[in-house]
Order: sequence, then structure tokens, then C-alpha cells
Amino acid sequence: MTEPASRRDFIKGVTAIVGGLITTVIGIPTIAYLIDPALRESAKEAWIPVGKLEDMPLGTPTPFSFTRVQVNGWERTATSHGGFVIRRSENPEDLLILNSRCTHLACTVNWSENDKVYLCPCHDAKFGQQGEVLDGPPPRPLDRYEEFRVTEDGILEIFYKEG
Repeated sequence: MTEPASRRDFIKGVTAIVGGLITTVIGIPTIAYLIDPALRESAKEAWIPVGKLEDMPLGTPTPFSFTRVQVNGWERTATSHGGFVIRRSENPEDLLILNSRCTHLACTVNWSENDKVYLCPCHDAKFGQQGEVLDGPPPRPLDRYEEFRVTEDGILEIFYKEG
């Protein structure tokens, strides 16, 4: 026959069980709260509005810029992007949309209306109006935003893919 537990052993057992329950009830949501941001993944691609198509003159590069915010756990990083839209004709599908980052070291190029070239301030690279390399160290032409659309309101949107 087993002896009944002493009062002291009973209190120890009940305290351990209640303490374990309290730890579980408080601990699991706390751990989930702390781990959740690290498990979330931010959007890697999106349609970005660039501007009204009617405000972009024919044949002249029109600059645009946008900012993307990336959340990595608890860290928020904002990066600026931009480019130039060139309307070749009245047709809304006849557009050339160039990225404004130099293909050498990713400095931002600027359009020079006087010289009719894109100039990179970092290493004096020059790109033609269509994005082709004219001078300097860039290994390839300016990148292009190939996917775009014009909404019913006449807003030009580009499809941005991270990387």
C-alpha cells in the first residue's frame, strides 16, 4: 500500500503544475511575437505608378523615381529607384523605360539635355538616349523596365521585380 503524499509534497506538485501552466500561457505568445517578424517575407514585386502619360512629352526622357521599403525582421530599409520614360509616338505601347542606375557601379545617371546623353557622375560614363553605352567603363547598356501598363486613368505603371 502506498503512503499518501505529505502536505509539503502536494504543495510542491501543485505549485509546479500551476507554474508550468502560467509559463506556457505567457511564454508561447511571447515567443510567437518575437519570432513572427523574422518569418515574414516582404513583397518582392509590385506595380509602381510612374506618372500620367499625357504629362510626358514625345521624344524627351521624362525622369521618375520611387521608393521601396523592405522589412527584414525588425529592420526596415528604404531604397530609392528611378528611371526615364521616353515616348516614341502617341501609341501608349510605344515606350522606352530605362532604369537610371549605371550598369558599372549603380550610380544614378542624369539626362543632359544639352549633350543629349545620360551622364554618370561617378566615372564619367555616357549613355545614348536609347540607353546604349557611348563612353566609359559600363559593361552593358542601361537596364530597361520591360513590363508596363497604362491604366484607364492614363497612369503609367511599371512592374518592379526586386533584384
